Amino acid sequence: MAKQKSNGSTWSELKPCILNMDHKQLVKLVADMYRFSKENQIFLHTRFGIGKDLLEPYKKTIDECMYPDVYSKKPIQISKAKKAISNYSKAVGDILGEAELMVFFVECGNNFTVSFGDIDEGFYDSLNGMYRRAIKKVLSLPENQQQEFRDRLKEIMISSSGIGWGYHDMLSDDYYDAFSEEEEW
Repeated sequence: MAKQKSNGSTWSELKPCILNMDHKQLVKLVADMYRFSKENQIFLHTRFGIGKDLLEPYKKTIDECMYPDVYSKKPIQISKAKKAISNYSKAVGDILGEAELMVFFVECGNNFTVSFGDIDEGFYDSLNGMYRRAIKKVLSLPENQQQEFRDRLKEIMISSSGIGWGYHDMLSDDYYDAFSEEEEW
């Protein structure tokens, strides 16, 4: 069966148009994109290192999604929180910042379940998956940047004791598999 063309255009169709723009047109295009959405503004600020705390808007999104205001009946939004991490990665590809956001994601979700009780299997699967990704990211950092993250990952694991769905057991297994040479059971 022949592959159908999507309704939207592709980058390969757009790229020649952009390459034909002069400097002034390109600056106007970026300005228009900047004004178009808050997400574009955050991306450009992050890409160009503008602002005091480049992680702040991403952490704000993660916090709102993984530890929502239950009294306002806001839902947990795991995919939106993950997208914040992905957006940061696309903007700068900074491993230290990615590790911070991944650990923060798990901290927020873990704190939510510690505060409000068991959630569901999908929630814990997402936390366990991000915990594993965070460990891999932390282990890819230079050794002198790892300890603070290891301490935070250990605190998440310890504080999850008693939470169901095998969540704590998986955190413990992942933590001790990664850091077994320095930790004692």
